[in-house]
Amino acid sequence: MVRICILGARHLIEKRWVFVIAVESAVQQQVHALYCDHHGWLFGWLRKKLGCAHNAADVAHDTFLRIMVSRDALCAMHEPRAYLTTTAKRLMLDRARRQRIEQAYLAELTLLADGLEGFPSPEQILVAVQALEHISTALQGLQPKPREAFLLHYLDGQTHAAIASQFNVSTRMVQKYLAQALLHCHQALEGPT
Repeated sequence: MVRICILGARHLIEKRWVFVIAVESAVQQQVHALYCDHHGWLFGWLRKKLGCAHNAADVAHDTFLRIMVSRDALCAMHEPRAYLTTTAKRLMLDRARRQRIEQAYLAELTLLADGLEGFPSPEQILVAVQALEHISTALQGLQPKPREAFLLHYLDGQTHAAIASQFNVSTRMVQKYLAQALLHCHQALEGPT
């Protein structure tokens, strides 16, 4: 008796699989027919609405994808073009909403970045790089200690005392190094006085 039940259950499962495969095949055929019959028309309609072939192709693709995911839509569809149009319009609205949110987010990030001192603008970065190139050119030909003292003080922000202890010299000597470096930069950039 148990064996008969198992055999009956196996037969029932096999029939269900055949039914599921047949249903899947029928759904695939419906989607294929819908795509072949209406994709060109939908793409043309979307291209006119959106003014861009790339966006039209994206929305057309998303429209058919949404229909494939919602199998119930295929069964209840009596007017395919009306259904495709409605689905595409909803997708366009979703896309427009998403773009507005992205634009607002990017605008807010731009405002935040402009307000923070830690994030320089591209223009500020360019000016800083150009200034560093001028300084580098001006420091060429300067003795090593005055050049190093200049870089430590003006670029790294070290005090005269910290530089003096690093070089094992007096703070007065560091001041002389800095004066030499500034005079050399002035002469290199402006010419001799």
